[in-house]
Order: sequence, then structure tokens, then C-alpha cells
Amino acid sequence: MTVSQQLFTNGEQKKPQKSEAFKRAKLVQRIVMIVLGSAMMSVALEIFLVPNQLIDGGITGISIMISHIFHIPLGIILTLLNLPFLVIGYKQIGKTFALSTLFAVVLMSIGTQLLHPVAPLTGEPLLAAVFGGVILGVGVGLVVRYGGSLDGTEIIAILVSKKLPFSVGEVVMFFNLFILSGAGFVFGWNNAMFSLIAYYIAFKVIDVTLEGLDQSKSVWIISDKFRDIGEALTERLGRGVTYLEGEGGFSGDNKKVIFVVITRLEEAKLKAIVEDWDTEAFVAIGNIHDVKGGRFKKKSIH
Repeated sequence: MTVSQQLFTNGEQKKPQKSEAFKRAKLVQRIVMIVLGSAMMSVALEIFLVPNQLIDGGITGISIMISHIFHIPLGIILTLLNLPFLVIGYKQIGKTFALSTLFAVVLMSIGTQLLHPVAPLTGEPLLAAVFGGVILGVGVGLVVRYGGSLDGTEIIAILVSKKLPFSVGEVVMFFNLFILSGAGFVFGWNNAMFSLIAYYIAFKVIDVTLEGLDQSKSVWIISDKFRDIGEALTERLGRGVTYLEGEGGFSGDNKKVIFVVITRLEEAKLKAIVEDWDTEAFVAIGNIHDVKGGRFKKKSIH
């Protein structure tokens, strides 16, 4: 039986099967991390930001301002404003994303309601912005990393970017600048500026949570001394390399391309190794959000 015949039986495509234990473990991990992330965001909002009249960007920021103006519990506003984006997320991204997001939003709403009577840890706006931003960033990052969302701004940005000549990041930035400016009229401009600090910190911490402290980088190297460079990278960095076949677009010459994945802490050493062998080598380095499988684990260097 050929490979194509093995893949299709009775007109149905066979898919790799994962063990039930593996699926359950992954599901439990996702639930635990979403619960933890939602709880951390509730703490950031009710223990640090909201009592000090600071806001976050996105739907959360709008919810805080509406809650303050109309004296409606924050949890109710968060749930109501996020519901339309759950429907959009279901249609645009999928069922798993929508269910994970619904679970996270409900938990966050319940958490804010339970923590509302608790006294804030600090009355200093700067401390509240820093610690609230860090905790909020970790919470949001965990939820996003495990397949959910706590804010519908990104979904709006994706839809708007399809119709307007702006990237998703630019649309999100525009929305948040507008929202944070609104905080100036609701809470005063000093609080709006502290809110901007909290938002910036949360933004950066989300990146760290998603990418990890030990962020990976992919590296492509083109050089006539590819074999020497590849062996040096393996010996001095302890990283396995892959040789790819390439062809020069202008010259038409066959080229060997070295592909290797490193951590950001190893970037400077890699550049030094390449320059030792070929100062004219072409080196391209890019960020990677996640690395799985293969032999990425570093070998011991003797």
C-alpha cells in the first residue's frame, strides 16, 4: 500500500492520534493556566489599578471608565462588552479560542467582583501602575499563550486592518491611545499618564510571558565556509545546525545555507564565531515565539 493509500481510507483522511492521557494533561494544563491568568488580571485590576483610578488599554479600559461613571460593577461591564467579540472570535478563529476566551472572561469578571471589597495594597499611583502593570501583563500573557483572550481589541484590529491600510499593531495602538486619552477626562490627566505607564509595562510583560525570558532566535547564514562555521557553532555553542540547499537569485550559483536556533544570550557569540571564519558571510537573525521538537536542547560543550 502506498503512502497516499495509507493516508486515505474510505475517502477519509487519517490523522495522527494522540493518547487520551496526553490530551487530558494538555487540557488540564490549559485550564490551570487560564485560571491563573484570569485571577492575576483580577488582582491587578481590583487591588492596584481600579482603586487608584488607573486603567488598562482596550475593552478593559473602557469597562473601568463605564463602571466608574455609571457605578455598575466592573465584572458585569467586562462580560457584556466582551460578549460580541466572543461571537466574532468564534467565527474568525475557532471554537476552542471562543470557549477559552469565554472561560477566561467569566473567571476574570467573578474575580473582580469578589476582590472589589478588598482594600488596595497601595495608594501611590506610580507603585500601583508598576505592580499592577506587571501582574496584569503576566495574567494576560498566560491566557493568550494557552489559547484564549481577555480583550476584544485585537479582534477588532484584525477586522479593521483588512479594510484599511494599517497593520494590526497600528490599529491596536490607535484604539489604546484614544482610550487612554479618555481616561484624562474621566480620572484626570495625572492618572491618565500613570495609566499609560501601567499599559506600557503590561505590554512589555505580555511579550516576555509569551516569548519567555530565554527568547529563541532563528539564524540563517550563507557562506562559502559553511562547513567550518557549522562545525564551530556545534563545538563552541553546543547547537545542532542544519544545512539547506540554496540558489543565488542573481548569480544562479548553488549555495549552502546554515540554519540554527539559538537563545538571545548566544547571539553575540554566534556573530563572533561567524566573523572568525568569514567576515563577508551573510547573517540573518529573527525572533521565534516558540520552539518544539527536534534537537533544540543544548549539548554539553567539552
